[in-house]
Amino acid sequence: MHRDVDRSLTGKIGRVTGRIGPGTIGEVMLPFRGGTSAFHAHPFDRASAFAVGEEVLVIYYEPPQTVYVDELPDVLRKDARG
Repeated sequence: MHRDVDRSLTGKIGRVTGRIGPGTIGEVMLPFRGGTSAFHAHPFDRASAFAVGEEVLVIYYEPPQTVYVDELPDVLRKDARG
């Protein structure tokens, strides 16, 4: 059975609210449906760790409430945007 991939959150920037790391379920807050929602989060590479307060980039969204994230590239960081 073919299932369409939901890319609605791919490329969104979120803030870590529960530590993300290998073998754990972290949490990230993301803009979603006109508001902000909490999503379960895992490191996309299965090895990285992200501390509370860090900004991360959503690489893959697995409905209903799980995202896989990676480090936010420097070009997208607020402090680098001027």
